[in-house]
Amino acid sequence: MPTLVECVPNFSEGRDKAKVDAILEAMKMEGVYLLDREMDADHNRCVITLVGDPVNVAEAAIRGVGKAAEIIDLTKHSGAHPRLGAADVIPFIPIEGVTLEDCVAIARRVGEEIWKRYKVPVYLYEAAAQRPERQNLENVRRGQFEGIREEVKANPDRRPDFGEASLHATAGATIVGARKFLVAYNVYLNTPNVDVAKKVAKSIRFSNGGLRYVKGMGVPVRGLAQVSMNLTDTDQTPIARVFEYVKREAARYGVLPLSSEIVGLIPKKALEDSAEWFLQIENFDSSLILENRLAAVMTGKMAVGGLRAGVEPFIEQLAAPTAAPGGGCASAAAGAMAAALGSMVAGMSRGKKAYVQYESQLSDAIARLAEIREELKASINADAASFNEVMAAFKKVREHPEAQSEVEAALKKATSVPLAVAERSSEVGKVLEGLRPITNPKMASDLAVGISLARAAVDGALANVEINLGDLKDAAFVAEVRRRVGGVKT
Repeated sequence: MPTLVECVPNFSEGRDKAKVDAILEAMKMEGVYLLDREMDADHNRCVITLVGDPVNVAEAAIRGVGKAAEIIDLTKHSGAHPRLGAADVIPFIPIEGVTLEDCVAIARRVGEEIWKRYKVPVYLYEAAAQRPERQNLENVRRGQFEGIREEVKANPDRRPDFGEASLHATAGATIVGARKFLVAYNVYLNTPNVDVAKKVAKSIRFSNGGLRYVKGMGVPVRGLAQVSMNLTDTDQTPIARVFEYVKREAARYGVLPLSSEIVGLIPKKALEDSAEWFLQIENFDSSLILENRLAAVMTGKMAVGGLRAGVEPFIEQLAAPTAAPGGGCASAAAGAMAAALGSMVAGMSRGKKAYVQYESQLSDAIARLAEIREELKASINADAASFNEVMAAFKKVREHPEAQSEVEAALKKATSVPLAVAERSSEVGKVLEGLRPITNPKMASDLAVGISLARAAVDGALANVEINLGDLKDAAFVAEVRRRVGGVKT
């Protein structure tokens, strides 16, 4: 399965195409694809949509921040949209083969690297936030560049997560986070009266008692009043419901929606839901759409379906009468599942009022478990590949005895992979044990399963280590491996 992450950086430049082109040029990376670019002169802001593998998408985002800091001067910037930095907001969104927790780990690595390379301070927000009050972007950006650059010097609560107690002189600060797919949705009203848009926005946004998963503000755009919104979960609050709510609230002031717009991209399902809403189709299901049904049949997703379709191929490969994948791969998979369960338990407690005092610990656990889970997932294939390399080396030495060194090298690799699996799985078990007192006790069984899986992963991986040591000639290597094994066992 490919691993795909979306990144939607927002830069404080929507009027100078040459500057936006320069930022895009800096972000060009192998394995990273540009899906969309939106420039808005009134907001003086551009929104770039990238997708690709996690490592290269993260690097592209970092480079984009560096270029923006070089060419955008906030002391000379003005626009309708609030902003804190030249590279204002950098969110990472899970698309395929990755989780929200994986994106949290990416966001934190990116934030640290931005500060190291460019001395642009970084705030973490949404799921990556290390402080509860910073989960909401509005809280982080309140005061904007002009206000925060003075307040940060005297108020410890405004200090960045990465960097010193001051903003970059011209590039401000960058806000990096992880979140679900967000739809930037604006509705234009048939009036230039911005006060009406502000009143409508206040009534619709969740923070003022409106619709869940809706953030909104009223701004003047192209001589009209615009209700500018971010929809953070269109599954829970469909875009059609949002439009109807805006229409109803605007009518209280004798105003109607003139048009609406999507900034960036929108999931297909969100539009399908809108079609169901407005057409009132009975028993509507997305599989009734021809293209969806065709795609499902051609990719085989309708053949088995559900969770079984995802795990069955791996289980059947284990059952096949071949040596690889074998116990080493199964051990890595068990460790990865243990880490996944820990992430789930921690994620379901983080952000809850009863566990707010553990916010930082839960966030750290989720981030670390995400990193380990990626390592262990990679180790599933790495273990099988290392075994095949050993078999190929033994075959070669039968024909070319002078190639004995290749056997030794392959055996060392085949030992190192499960040893790393044991070490990481052991760490997973310790993290999960630490989650017991700071997470919902009703999820104790999930932690128990995770801890058992981690223990099984350690035992299985060490068995694979031991079986290779007997054939190794390098005494120093063997001694170092046994030292590390002893560390895992203790």
